[in-house]
Amino acid sequence: MTTVTVSPKFQVVIPRNVRKALGITPGQKIRVVALVDRLEFIPVKPAKALRGFTHGINTSARREKDRV
Repeated sequence: MTTVTVSPKFQVVIPRNVRKALGITPGQKIRVVALVDRLEFIPVKPAKALRGFTHGINTSARREKDRV
């Protein structure tokens, strides 16, 4: 786990190893979620990056007749 310091302007620098691991690039949007006693930074992926993420999903589940 890496520790960062908050600047007087309330800015933080994301460490290089974290940026590389998550593929964060300059100008990329990151969603910030405030939970009870912590913050979570979630990189926002473009819609194109989600293409094909359901490939291989099993669609043979039993469904009710009105859900076909």
